[in-house]
Amino acid sequence: EVQLVESGGGLAQAGGSLRLSCAVSGFTFDDYNIYTIGWFRQVPGKVHEGVSCISLTEGTAFYADSVKGRFSISANNSKNTVYLQMNSLKPEDTAIYYCGAARYFVPGDVSWNLWNEYDYWGQGTQVTVSS
Repeated sequence: EVQLVESGGGLAQAGGSLRLSCAVSGFTFDDYNIYTIGWFRQVPGKVHEGVSCISLTEGTAFYADSVKGRFSISANNSKNTVYLQMNSLKPEDTAIYYCGAARYFVPGDVSWNLWNEYDYWGQGTQVTVSS
């Protein structure tokens, strides 16, 4: 069973930073041909939004316009962990953040944030940014 574990959420002030981690448990990215890790967020009552993703095979990264220049995604393949560094946080970044893992999926400009491309999901971590 593929398990993704998110951590690093919490409370931050506007302008502050948080770093989210998405780690796989009990296996490696290669074991399940996981090519892409993505971060999505959801506010209750709203549709989930793609925040960022990284192609583990190509090394390319994608970002939502709302976070470009503030968030940075990276991967440590030896630790089977992906990080989302969030700087200059804004109250509108408040949401539950989920990481997803996609098998055999190489993301592109118009596909990276398609929820249905991801096969496995973590339980989510709450990020709250106060003004």
